Amino acid sequence: MPTINFILADGTEHAIDGEVGTPVMYLAKRNELSGILAECGGMCCCATCHVHIDPRWISKLPKMEDDEQETLEFAEGVDDMSRLSCQIKITDEMDGLIVHVPEFQYCAAAKNEP
Repeated sequence: MPTINFILADGTEHAIDGEVGTPVMYLAKRNELSGILAECGGMCCCATCHVHIDPRWISKLPKMEDDEQETLEFAEGVDDMSRLSCQIKITDEMDGLIVHVPEFQYCAAAKNEP
């Protein structure tokens, strides 16, 4: 099983073995890691599973699809290392992947709530 390394906003590190084919988001949720809300349950429509991939790994991941790119427009703090963890399915080649979890998740729609 590939090991995915999560680094939380407070610097806490969690190395978690993940099953091939499982989205990184599900691995984080199953292990109750803070910082990944995943409000849409992995449907690529809320951006509350936004993460930053370590620069050494970003080119090793599958290319981002258009729907992921469009959904990331609603996330705060997006940069060239940003991905939605629901869209990254674990492969054997991802053993050692480093995922940085932001301090806050943000959904643009929430900004308009009273």
